Amino acid sequence: MPASKHDPHNLRELAATVVIGYRIARREEKGKPTKALENRAARIREKAQEREDAKAKARKK
Repeated sequence: MPASKHDPHNLRELAATVVIGYRIARREEKGKPTKALENRAARIREKAQEREDAKAKARKK
């Protein structure tokens, strides 16, 4: 179930994205690369959107 009607993320995905964002900020402060964390956040976002698109498609049938 999405956390709100405006975004596809559920609460677990929102929490994971916030933690990843925090880790990205900390690594940027230290001058370390963040690409892997950014990719993980993107995968979470894509997976959530695909799930919600599939649910919307199923409702239209």
